[in-house]
Amino acid sequence: MQASLSTAALLLAGAAVLAGCSSTPLSEPSSGSTTTTGSSTATPPAGGGTGKPVASSTVTSVMLAPHLDPKNRISSERSVFFDFDDFSIRSDYSALVERHGRYLQSKPALAIKIEGNADERGSPEYNLALGQKRAEAVAQALRIYGVKESQMEPVSWGEERPRATGHDEAAWAQNRRADLVYPRQ
Repeated sequence: MQASLSTAALLLAGAAVLAGCSSTPLSEPSSGSTTTTGSSTATPPAGGGTGKPVASSTVTSVMLAPHLDPKNRISSERSVFFDFDDFSIRSDYSALVERHGRYLQSKPALAIKIEGNADERGSPEYNLALGQKRAEAVAQALRIYGVKESQMEPVSWGEERPRATGHDEAAWAQNRRADLVYPRQ
């Protein structure tokens, strides 16, 4: 009998502790208010709600720099593609180069790498030189829009960083490029 009384007393004490931990609102919201921006409570919609305030959260909007925002063209369009054995910028990439040039010119503290690439055809030495010429061609085009020399570092990967791994014209066309690489922060 003594054991069952002790067990019952323990259960009652546990229930009292749990009841004391239940959530109760600290203050009632003003009448007619449905949502308070910046507040930690909101009244649920009429019809079906309990009438008690419920917890809500406030999300802070963060503005990403265009080069970090995946929805921005500065971030999503960063490659200039080239014809076979060529390092002149095609006219269909002049708008992309201009967009990046104007962006970089407006952000003089921002520096990028321009990584030149080549397809697998040709010797490794030839492809390194061709990749460097492609990177430098893009850097020269960016200078036209006011980008400072100190903001750009043209480098070549040659054939070492292919985007496509196939051995046909479609894959080679993806690998003949210069990529504009912005810092990640």
